[in-house]
Amino acid sequence: MNLTLLLHVLGVVVWVGGMFFAYMALRPVAASVLEPPQRLTLWAGVFGRFFPWVWAAVALILGSGLHMLAKLGGMEAPHYALTMLALGLAMMLIFAHVFFAPYGRLKRAVAGQDWKAGGAALGQIRSLIGINLSLGLLTIAVVFVGRWLLLAS
Repeated sequence: MNLTLLLHVLGVVVWVGGMFFAYMALRPVAASVLEPPQRLTLWAGVFGRFFPWVWAAVALILGSGLHMLAKLGGMEAPHYALTMLALGLAMMLIFAHVFFAPYGRLKRAVAGQDWKAGGAALGQIRSLIGINLSLGLLTIAVVFVGRWLLLAS
């Protein structure tokens, strides 16, 4: 179970940590110093490098999470674990939507130098990543508070 937990946490660190960096550090700087053509090209490149890591993290998180959930009793597992599963699945669905819809539009807009369409796609990605970052941080809090409450009882 220790190796499974390690893989799970590594996946979370890559995904949630990457979103935190992109949303809280890179986004504000890119918006303040780059013109739309450079900013949109930067983001298309950043996502092109980051999203394969997210897919790997999703596979690690889902596989290790389901394994640990089974060890905890499946659907009889503690409520915090089931809540983590629900939040994680929501995050994965949001990411899949980002990848297959607005990210595709961003790449096409940058390739065609359609900066208005690229800006719209990037705006949608930004909003959805903000939601996913919030869900990721909430999930981490749920796990720690849930485990603490379970141990305290």
